[in-house]
Amino acid sequence: MSARIKVLVIDDSALMRKLLTELLTRDPQIDVVGAAPDPFVARDKIKAMNPDVLTLDVEMPRMDGLTFLENLMRLRPMPVVMVSSLTERGAETTLQALELGAVDFVTKPKIDLEAGLREYADELVAKIKAAAKARVRGSVGAPVAPAHAPVRRSLLRTTEKIIAIGASTGGTEAIKQVLEDMPADAPAIVIAQHIPAAFSGPFAQRMNRSSAMSVREARDGEQIVPGHVYIAPGDWHLRLARDGARYVCRLDQSAPENRHRPSVDLLFKSVAQQAGANAVGAILTGMGEDGARGLLAMREAGARCIVQDEASSVVWGMPGVAFKLGAAEQALDIALIADRLLALCSGERAAA
Repeated sequence: MSARIKVLVIDDSALMRKLLTELLTRDPQIDVVGAAPDPFVARDKIKAMNPDVLTLDVEMPRMDGLTFLENLMRLRPMPVVMVSSLTERGAETTLQALELGAVDFVTKPKIDLEAGLREYADELVAKIKAAAKARVRGSVGAPVAPAHAPVRRSLLRTTEKIIAIGASTGGTEAIKQVLEDMPADAPAIVIAQHIPAAFSGPFAQRMNRSSAMSVREARDGEQIVPGHVYIAPGDWHLRLARDGARYVCRLDQSAPENRHRPSVDLLFKSVAQQAGANAVGAILTGMGEDGARGLLAMREAGARCIVQDEASSVVWGMPGVAFKLGAAEQALDIALIADRLLALCSGERAAA
C-alpha cells in the first residue's frame, strides 16, 4: 500500500480547520498532519512536518493567502488547494492564486447542509488526491517555451471553422496561455472549463484582458462569430447549435454529465453533430475523463483533435484518457497548442 497523503490545513477559522480536518481524515489515504491559523505558523509546520499538500484559505490575518502562496512558490514549490469563498472578490483572488501556482480550489461549504457537506467532502478529497500527483512549477521554474517556438499567424476570416476546448484542473492558466497566443481574427472558440457559477464571469473577464480575441461568457441564442471566444457559464451546459447557416450558443441546465455542468462531453458531442469536419478540438489539463468520449465523437465526425501532453499538464486525466482512447492525433506541450489549432483550421495534414 502506498504512503498516505500528508496534508496541512491553513485557515484562520478554528471551525474551518476542524471541519476540513474531519472531512479529510475520513479517507484512509489521507493523513492531516497539522493545522495552522496563519501563514507564519504554517511556515514552521511545513518545515517540521513536510506535508505533501496544503489547503490554504484566501483571506487570513498577518499575511494574506496570495502573498504566502507567492513566497511559497518561489522558495518551496508544492501542491496547494485554495479554499475560497463564493463571492466575486473570492473568485478574482482565487484566479490570481491559480496564476501564482495553486493546483486547484474548493469553495467553502454550506456547513448547515448535511447533503452539501457530503458532496463537498467528496470534491475536497478528490482534489487533494489529484494535487498530490500534480506537477507544480514554482515562479523560478515556470514552464519555458519549447526551442522551436510557434510563429503567430493571421488567418483569413472563415465563418465555418470553429475551435472547441475543454479543461478542468489547471485549465484556467492553460486556457489563458492558448488565448494569449491567438490572433484577433482567429476562428471562433467555444470553451467548457469546470468552474463554479460565481467564478466563470470573472474568469471570462480575466481572459478578455489578456487576449487579442474578444472573450465573454456565452449567452443563449447568440451568434458565434470569428475573433470571439465563448466560455460556458458555471452551472450551465454550453452546446453548439445551428440557426440556418450560422452557429449559435445554446445554454441549458439539464442534468450534469460526468458529474459536471458545464460538461466538456456535451459541448464536444454537439460540435461533432453540428460542425463535423469543420471543427477542431482540444482537451487541456484536467482531472477525470470528461470530454474524452466527446473528443472521440468529434474525431469520428471528421474533426481534427489534439490534447495537451502529460509533461505540461497539471493533471493528465482528461487529456490522457482521450489520448488513450484514440480521440486525438497528437499530444502537445501547452506552448504549441494555439499554433497547432490554427494550423489545423488552415487544413494542415495530420502529423506522421
